[in-house]
Amino acid sequence: MNLAKLGQRIRSQREKRHLTQAQLANSLHISAQAVSKWERGENAPDISILQPLSTLLDRSIEWVLCGNEEDRNTFEATVFCSSLRGFAGKASATSPENIALWINGLFHTMTETVLASDGVPIKYTGDGFLAYFSGNDHAIRAVQAAKTCAELVTERDLLITLHSGKIYLGAIGHHEYARPDILGETVNTVFMMNRWATDHSDKRMIYSSAVEQQVSASGTPLYAGDESLPPLFV
Repeated sequence: MNLAKLGQRIRSQREKRHLTQAQLANSLHISAQAVSKWERGENAPDISILQPLSTLLDRSIEWVLCGNEEDRNTFEATVFCSSLRGFAGKASATSPENIALWINGLFHTMTETVLASDGVPIKYTGDGFLAYFSGNDHAIRAVQAAKTCAELVTERDLLITLHSGKIYLGAIGHHEYARPDILGETVNTVFMMNRWATDHSDKRMIYSSAVEQQVSASGTPLYAGDESLPPLFV
């Protein structure tokens, strides 16, 4: 294995996806120094890291190790979208400084929970948080993260919506300010779910039939004993 070329591939794809070494390292639960050593050709990723690394780089394990694979910007994933009911009213009655402290604490908890389930945080907008899960069992991991967020976040107005399907991942915006973002029908649907649930449901988590089918097919009893199952959004 040519470690120098392996490091070049990892660095090139990481930068193409607008990820810093620290962001990639945090998503893999390793140190930024480990990523730096890969990219300098001093070391190779451990075998246990290859699957999540390939998911984050949106490349196959074969490409990470050997190269020679065409770009893939569209893939199957579960999109995680959260918001807070009544946020605008609360924000207007509280100082911006206190709102920032409050919302940053909430985002910290949710982001750490998403990362713990190998999800990828994408962006924060006001009270909204967008992330995605890809790779093996992405729907199951997304539901697990959503349920954990609902348990840890005390705000009863928290709303999390989940939907699975094809997404596009790429850099969006002026080339000097572009950031990674996800687009496509799956993302549009999860936003529509969130708007619908804000007006028509008091549940904290809403998942689509696409998510429900994947979780049910896995045989994972995520909802055993749960008396307040969220409704399905078709």
